[in-house]
Amino acid sequence: MQPVFRTMRWSAAEPGRQHPASRWPRRLAGAAVAVALGASLAGCGAADAGTVTIDFFQYKTEASDWFTQKAREFEETHPNIKITVNNSPNAVTDLRTRLVKDREPDVITINGDINYGLLAEAGVFHDFTDDPIVDELNEGMVNIAKNLVQTDDPDGKRLYAIPYAGNASGYIINVELWESVGLDPYNPPTTWSEYLDALQTFKDAGITPVEASMAEAWTLQAPLSSLNSTLVPESEYQNIKDGTKTFGDLWRPVSEKLVEIFQNYTQTNPSVTYQQATQDFANGKAATLPLGTYAIPQVRLINPDMELVFAQMPATDDADEQKLTAGDDVMLTIGAHTDHYDEAREFVDFLMEEKTLEDYCDAQSAFGPLKETYVGEPALETVLPFFEENRITDFCDHYMSSSINIAGFLQTLVNTGNVDQFLNSMQTEYDKVQARNFR
Repeated sequence: MQPVFRTMRWSAAEPGRQHPASRWPRRLAGAAVAVALGASLAGCGAADAGTVTIDFFQYKTEASDWFTQKAREFEETHPNIKITVNNSPNAVTDLRTRLVKDREPDVITINGDINYGLLAEAGVFHDFTDDPIVDELNEGMVNIAKNLVQTDDPDGKRLYAIPYAGNASGYIINVELWESVGLDPYNPPTTWSEYLDALQTFKDAGITPVEASMAEAWTLQAPLSSLNSTLVPESEYQNIKDGTKTFGDLWRPVSEKLVEIFQNYTQTNPSVTYQQATQDFANGKAATLPLGTYAIPQVRLINPDMELVFAQMPATDDADEQKLTAGDDVMLTIGAHTDHYDEAREFVDFLMEEKTLEDYCDAQSAFGPLKETYVGEPALETVLPFFEENRITDFCDHYMSSSINIAGFLQTLVNTGNVDQFLNSMQTEYDKVQARNFR
């Protein structure tokens, strides 16, 4: 199958091409990387008898074998290019370390979060904004990638990495249990009131409505983001940043809803691990699992034949307002200063072929990045309309520094029900981070 796009081959001498290095130097976010990176030392492998070695930095641990296999397949049809695959279990730290040592990779996968946004703003990634590939991509996923770039200048919100695969946050449905109480799992609730009514139906029937995993506080960030996609527009986080609004202004509704869910509808002992929660859910002990699409493969490991549906978590009583929390789980880019742009781009072209994208989605239960969204897991088809209609927004915690202990504050919130304490804690920690930020 042919690639879904064909890139134009540019040379530095071609008129009209602005090499991405022209943005350089700019400071990297964070003291650890606030140094000049120099120029054009990215290609670790040198040409040897006509062979170019591409340095491929790959962050996603769960997909390390898959990307390595694809690199070997690429080499079979491109004998003049060798791919050195560096799968990193500590991707952000390792990538920053490499950047300050002038070892910028040629091709990179990276998670679409605030760390990507900081590095993108610093100018270490190739700019794809005006590339023909953009015409082939899901508009919502492209907008998420642009909005993550950490700049206050709207013109700086550019596409420094191609969305490669998406994930989503909501809740997973046990089809058998839903049908046992007369609810249609393939037409899940579209309003907050309908959602609560469904949970109460399970509770009245003696079925645990929500399988919680509060022993691992990070899992609470999933429902936080699931609800906030509808409740808080992404643009509002700029208002928190410039001080015109507070977490008390924006996050009170979601705080109250999280308390409602986790104090009234979880199992008797909600303080279990993520692994235990997915296992219990797979064994039919609860009607819903309020996590992201990443949990589906874990459930299927235990119960391969379990019938599942993934649903958007509604947050208001207006069905038309609902948005799906969906992130650019894997983003694909090229180092801004690579000596081997053409060879790196050939590898990117290969990875972006439709058949390759679909193979990845099948392997990782992911959403594809093309306009006609492909899903590798039947359970995800319920939320496809959100992608098709561009009713998707990013995870709210992607706009927060990783140094803020959101998970810990959430754990205290759902245990105590103290909304004011949660909001004040978030604001205090956010202000501390901003005070240390010299950008």
